[in-house]
Amino acid sequence: MPSDTARRRCAVVGLGARARLFTAALAGPYADRIELVGFCDVNPRRMAVHNEWIGASVPAYAAEDFTVMLRRERVDLVVVVSVDRTHDHYIVEALEAGCDVVTEKPMTTDADRARRILGAQRRTGREVRVAFNYRYNPVHAAVRETIAAGGIGEVGSVHFEWLLDLRHGADYFRRWHREKANSGGLMVHKATHHFDLVNWWLGTEPETVYAQGRLFFYGDEAGTRRGLARDYTRAHGSPAAADDPFAVRMTDSPLLSALYLDAEAADGYHRDQNVFGPGVTIEDDMAVLVRYASGSTLTYHLTAYAPWEGYRISVNGSEGRLELLVEESTWTPPRSPAQGESTVPHGESVGDTAGRTELMLRRFWEPPRELKVRTGEGGHGGGDVRMLADLFGEPVADPLGRAADAVDGARSLVTGLAANRSFELGSPVRTRDLLDV
Repeated sequence: MPSDTARRRCAVVGLGARARLFTAALAGPYADRIELVGFCDVNPRRMAVHNEWIGASVPAYAAEDFTVMLRRERVDLVVVVSVDRTHDHYIVEALEAGCDVVTEKPMTTDADRARRILGAQRRTGREVRVAFNYRYNPVHAAVRETIAAGGIGEVGSVHFEWLLDLRHGADYFRRWHREKANSGGLMVHKATHHFDLVNWWLGTEPETVYAQGRLFFYGDEAGTRRGLARDYTRAHGSPAAADDPFAVRMTDSPLLSALYLDAEAADGYHRDQNVFGPGVTIEDDMAVLVRYASGSTLTYHLTAYAPWEGYRISVNGSEGRLELLVEESTWTPPRSPAQGESTVPHGESVGDTAGRTELMLRRFWEPPRELKVRTGEGGHGGGDVRMLADLFGEPVADPLGRAADAVDGARSLVTGLAANRSFELGSPVRTRDLLDV
């Protein structure tokens, strides 16, 4: 085991639910390599909860004292898990202070913020890693390996359909993500995962994007028109939410109660807003057409109100076709108070409703062949565990090139940004006109 002086001194900023993945890992299997020396958040209660979970007393700092924390605690690695629109602030401040950075996806939410990050990274020479855990899912690695080995020849096109079910999809419309100014919309917050996969699989970058998107299912207008709306602002304490299958009852979930309900007094944030209430500014149904520098094209569709959760991907090549089906849930049962809301699926199986994963190689003139891939334990088919090992563990060679840097983060981001612009203009958008990576 390395001595204490050899351990990297790490701080985490943004102590919501997703941060638990990082705090548990840093205080657990990677504690011999990394020392947690600071938490930073707008809410003191959430920092206290994370300390309770890991059985530690990591110093807690208010958001406005971020740079004070970096200096006082002699931080050399920062993990950014805050609200998306704040990523650039913390990343740039950390780089300028001489720290390396690991940031949750998306790296940021708009082109100006991305340019700030790329500029700071170039100036300082420090490292920025983007936590694209989907790259570490074994089945996604198998897609890359098959394409790289020439299994379907030269790639001509990709079709990618992503479905969020009525639990997971609805959750984006209860939280801060429902405001595009916070998250960039699902084209940025969610689809950046998927656009990064295509960039990584094909070894190319997007050039032109045309997209159509709208708020079709959620929001006050659609909810009223279909008779789904209920008269409440947030679910907690509201009788009108009692029979709403789209409402979340935070008291049924120890995690949501600890991190959000019990923490409301500090910042006034409500984690359980009405998905059919006013104030939703993001889309829930989006279609995208992308042309890449390689000449390949992508047709992509994201639906946030589907009866099942998962995705279908088809890659068409000059020698055949590769097809991936992942059923994270085969159907969405109505939630009862006894079930709570901790069962919102996010990249892992959801009990009895989980389905199958199937990867099929269909070469010309040959019978189809299923490529068996063994997935791992934990979130995203074992991707989270593998990503954490790559981020914080002993360095090992990776011929697949799964580590994503700030340029990868920007390349994944620019497809979603161009899609958002195309929504507004109704015409194709050149990615370089937004962000020249």
